[in-house]
Amino acid sequence: MLRRKNPYLFKAKFVLTAEQIIRGIVDAHISSNEETIFGDWLEGLAIFINGKVYGGYKSGITGLDLEFDNNNIRHIVTIKSGPYWGNSSQIAKMVADFKTAKKALRTSNSQLNIVAINGCCYGRDNQPDKGDYFKYCGQRFWEFISGNTNLFTEIIEPLGHKAKEKNDEFVKSYSQMINKFTKQFANEFCNDYGDIEWGKLVQFNSATNEPKTKK
Repeated sequence: MLRRKNPYLFKAKFVLTAEQIIRGIVDAHISSNEETIFGDWLEGLAIFINGKVYGGYKSGITGLDLEFDNNNIRHIVTIKSGPYWGNSSQIAKMVADFKTAKKALRTSNSQLNIVAINGCCYGRDNQPDKGDYFKYCGQRFWEFISGNTNLFTEIIEPLGHKAKEKNDEFVKSYSQMINKFTKQFANEFCNDYGDIEWGKLVQFNSATNEPKTKK
């Protein structure tokens, strides 16, 4: 993890303790993974709910997450966590995937009416018509896949049922990890006075030749 972070930034922010560095690295890593894991879970929940309501299913087409029919329309959907998920290149790739998917689906039914949707599990976008596709966020997305206007608020309550129990387990494990990594960092990158040896840390992070660390 130390090799993936910018040591100059820590110095510029006047970080003085090993624990500050470790917490900064670990918290950023956990936050990134939480977004990915929970985003995947919400995607699965949306597909499950849609399957119960409209008979939708996980798409096997590249770039798509969900397909379902409603009102004689085949909806092809890619699901993201929130509205600000990608840059212009990533959005262009999504549009290209939609076009490829439409072409593939129409090979077996040329009259098929297909609508492409970028669904976002939270947030809002008050201009859903993007030309090549529609973007439904938050309440609009959950209503779209379920027909239930209030689903976006109803799904929040069950999430807390075991949250405290799991959080207590997490805090214990997190504290142990912080202590373990801080001890290792201090052994390798702090001098006998407790000061961080920034030169040694930068060498470990960026030197051409592999620097030696304490055993």
